[in-house]
Amino acid sequence: MIPYLDKSMPDVWQAARAWSAVAAEAALVHGLTGQETELIKVRASQLNACAYCLDLHSREARKAGIPQQKLDMLPAWRDAELYDERERAVLAIAEAATRLPLTEDSRADLVGAHTVLGEPAFAAAEWIAVAINTFNRVSILSGHPVNPRDREGRLLR
Repeated sequence: MIPYLDKSMPDVWQAARAWSAVAAEAALVHGLTGQETELIKVRASQLNACAYCLDLHSREARKAGIPQQKLDMLPAWRDAELYDERERAVLAIAEAATRLPLTEDSRADLVGAHTVLGEPAFAAAEWIAVAINTFNRVSILSGHPVNPRDREGRLLR
């Protein structure tokens, strides 16, 4: 069995969590909403196929007030008119930061997102994307399981 990275090196895990908490706090200070932050986390987790983070951040997104329809439509956000300009900007950042290397299209998306969000919120969104990509990789490499839940989100085990 492959060891969980967070359990095998807890000091590194705690440092990663602390760094992520600083990025999350900075995101709020610099103008990102909790909903925008969760959209980044859910979209990156979808692209990375990180089951654990997708489960966690889908629940967090609903708690933050993101309608279920927006979560359901995330894979097709470019074709759905459900998302406002800022949501489209943070989703573009999530995709550019997750699908590396940058392409001409992703660079254009980043320029557009910067125009919409302004420097502080743009940088904050990029840090959120970097952080969730880190946690996606930790969870995927560790094989963190997704536990079954009921309709209210309570663990069934």
